[in-house]
Amino acid sequence: MGRFARSLMSNVSGVSVSVSGLWPGRADRLIIAPHDLRTSDATRAAEIYAGRFVFAGKIVTCHGRSIFDLEPPSEDWEVALLGFGWLRHLRAADTALTRANARALVDDWITNQIGRHPLSRRADVLARRVISLLSQAPLVLADSDGKFYRRYLRGLTREIRYLRYSTIDIPDGAPRLQVLIALCYAALCLANQAKHIRSASRKLSEELQRQILPDGGHVSRNPGALIELLIDLLPLRQTFAARNIAPPPALLNAIDRMMPMLRFFRHGDGNMALFNGMGGTPSDLLATLLAYDDTHGTPMANMPHSGFQRLDAGPMTVIVDTGPPPPPHLSHEAHAGCLAFELSSGASRIVINCGLPSTGRDNWRTFARSTVAHSTLTYHNTSSCTFVEMSAMKRLLHGAPIVSGPTRVENFREVVPDGTVLSTSHNGYAAKFGLIHRRVLVAANDGSRLDGEDTVTPAQGARLRGGGSDYALRFHLHPAVKASRLSDGRGAMLVLPNREVWTFETFDDRVDLEDSVFLAGNDGPRRTTQLVIRQDAQQAPSIRWSFVRSSTSPTETNARRNARREPELPL
Repeated sequence: MGRFARSLMSNVSGVSVSVSGLWPGRADRLIIAPHDLRTSDATRAAEIYAGRFVFAGKIVTCHGRSIFDLEPPSEDWEVALLGFGWLRHLRAADTALTRANARALVDDWITNQIGRHPLSRRADVLARRVISLLSQAPLVLADSDGKFYRRYLRGLTREIRYLRYSTIDIPDGAPRLQVLIALCYAALCLANQAKHIRSASRKLSEELQRQILPDGGHVSRNPGALIELLIDLLPLRQTFAARNIAPPPALLNAIDRMMPMLRFFRHGDGNMALFNGMGGTPSDLLATLLAYDDTHGTPMANMPHSGFQRLDAGPMTVIVDTGPPPPPHLSHEAHAGCLAFELSSGASRIVINCGLPSTGRDNWRTFARSTVAHSTLTYHNTSSCTFVEMSAMKRLLHGAPIVSGPTRVENFREVVPDGTVLSTSHNGYAAKFGLIHRRVLVAANDGSRLDGEDTVTPAQGARLRGGGSDYALRFHLHPAVKASRLSDGRGAMLVLPNREVWTFETFDDRVDLEDSVFLAGNDGPRRTTQLVIRQDAQQAPSIRWSFVRSSTSPTETNARRNARREPELPL
C-alpha cells in the first residue's frame, strides 16, 4: 500500500490541472480542474464502453439504451451512477474512444436527464456530481467542439446554481460539509468568481470549525467521515494554491487535526476501528491520505472531544468508545456501542465490533447499530441507546436518529507499575433500568494481556427495575480468529492467522461460543464467532475476564488456571 500511495502521489503531485487553454478568452470559462485522489481502474473503462455499469455490488447492462433511463437495482447503485465518480476510470484509460464515451454519457445527462431523477437532487449526490464534473473536465472537454463546451458549461453552472440554492435544506453533518466543499471547488474552477470564492470559503471555514472537533474527530463520531472528507479537502487545498489564493486557515487547521485522528483509529493490519457507522476500510484511499501525513508519530492516547481512548502496549492495541452519542440531528448513523472496544495484536485483529457492510446497509442497519453488535455489555437484551422506530418518523427525519442514550460517560486513565488502567462508566441504562455499567481495562506494559472487569450497579438513589436483571457480556471475534472452548467451559483458546495463540479466561463464569457476523468485510458479511457470558445482576453483578497471549495447549492452560487464583484488578 505504501508503494501504491507513493506511485499515486507521483502522478498527482504538483497543482491542479489548468483547463483554461482548452477554450481561452471566455469570461465564463473553466480555468482549472482539481485532482481526484480516488483510485481509478482503466480496465473498468472497457466495461462502461460495453454498457456494463458495476456499482455497489450490482451490474446493469444498457443493451443500447441510456443508462439513465434504466431502473436502478438499489439506492447505493443509483447514488454511484448519479455521482459520476466513474468518469475517473474512463480518464485512466485516456484514449480517444474513452474520451468520446465520456462526452456522450455526460451529454446524455446534461441534455436529457437533469431533473428526471429525484435522487440526483439529494445534497450529497449533487455535490459529488459537481466535483466529478469539475475534476474530470480535461477528459470530457478534450477533443470537443464549441457547441458541446457551451452545453457542458450551461449544465454544470445549472447544477452549481441548484447546489447553492439547496444549502438551506442540507442534512447536518458530513453532507453539509460536502456541499460546501463542492461550492468552493466551483468558485475556484470557474472564471470571475471572486465573490463566490470569498463567500464559499467563509461558509466552509465556519462549518469546519463546527464539525471538526479540537482533537480532529468528526462530530458524528464516525471514523469513516474523516476519510470521505479528507479525500476532498486535500485536493481543495491544492486548488487554492494553484489559483495563488491563500487557503483559509480553518481548512489548513482542520486537515492538520484530522490526519492524526486517522492513525488513532487504525489497527496494526491497516484497518480502521468499527465505530458509529464505519464499514470496511477503503485501503486504497487510506494509503493515499496517509501519504500526505508528515507527522508519522505514535497515535495520541486520548481523544477527549471525540470520546475515544487508545491503549498501546507492545504489539497490542485497544481502542475504546468512551463518549456519549452525538446530538440527535447528527446521529443518523451513530451506534449504541458505548464502552465497546476493539483489540488487536500486531497485524491481527482479535476483538471487533460488527461494523456496517459497504452495500446493502439498509438490510443490516438496525442490527449493526444495536448494542448486541458491539463488544460490550447488554442489559436485558436492550440497547443502551433508543432509536426512532416509527416508519413515519423515519421518513420525516430522513433516518432513525438516537433519541435517548448515555448522557454521562466517565473515564479515568492511570499508569500503574505493570501497565495502564482505564476506568469507564456510562448511564445509558439508568433511565429505564436504574443501573450504571462500569468497565475497567488493564493493559500490561508488554502487551501480553488485557484484563477487564464489567460491573452493573444501581444508579445513585435508584434500584434495579424493568422486570429483569439478566445481562450479557459479548466479545465479537474477527473471522480470521479460530476459537475453541476450554474444557472447563470458563474460557476459550484463540488462534490468530499468524499462529499466535491467545487465551480468553474468566474467574468463575461460563463462556459460550455463539454465532456472530462480521459486516465490514470487503467481500460482504461473513460469519464469525462471539464469546458470550450471561449473568444475573442480582446474583453476580460483576464479571472479571482476561485476554492473555499464550503458547500453551488448552489442556496446559486449564492446569495452569486451576493452580492459581485470578489476580485482582488494580482499581
